[in-house]
Amino acid sequence: MTSPRSHFSILARLLHWSMAVLIITMLFVGVGMVSTVSWLHNTLLALHRPLGITLLALVIVRVTVRLLNGAPPLPADMPGWQRVAAHGSHLMLYLLMIAMPLIGWSMLSAGGYPIVLAGGVHLPPIAPHNVVLYAWLRAAHTWLGVTLFATILVHLAAALFHALIRRDGVFASMARG
Repeated sequence: MTSPRSHFSILARLLHWSMAVLIITMLFVGVGMVSTVSWLHNTLLALHRPLGITLLALVIVRVTVRLLNGAPPLPADMPGWQRVAAHGSHLMLYLLMIAMPLIGWSMLSAGGYPIVLAGGVHLPPIAPHNVVLYAWLRAAHTWLGVTLFATILVHLAAALFHALIRRDGVFASMARG
């Protein structure tokens, strides 16, 4: 009989940590982008769009890896409410990681703006050109960005709780193999 594994796969850990850096970068780039009208605005915009599409591709890979490999079990002595919170917050993170780039892409499509990736590659529009839809999607993108940031802070707090207080291996399962 084999014991359940105590850590995520190397691919899952690589995706987790690289996406964490990219998502935090995206959140700060997004805030900087909408808070300036200087020459920096266009530079941040040119970074934000392809990075968002890259994150969309990575989250699809990440969800596939998670569905194929699963996750290590949570500690047996972990209270039920914490288990529910852990599963709920992970589901929320995955939904936001998928929704944010799709809503951003839809928003730009509705606004009639091109989505230009590296090398001048253009993505096709995925929403009809409609100024009202654009305004609604822009507000949704902003609020979901704030929600993503808050969810990340809760996730970080929970990780630190497991690493420094409970010391139950939950943090270690993603930090090292």
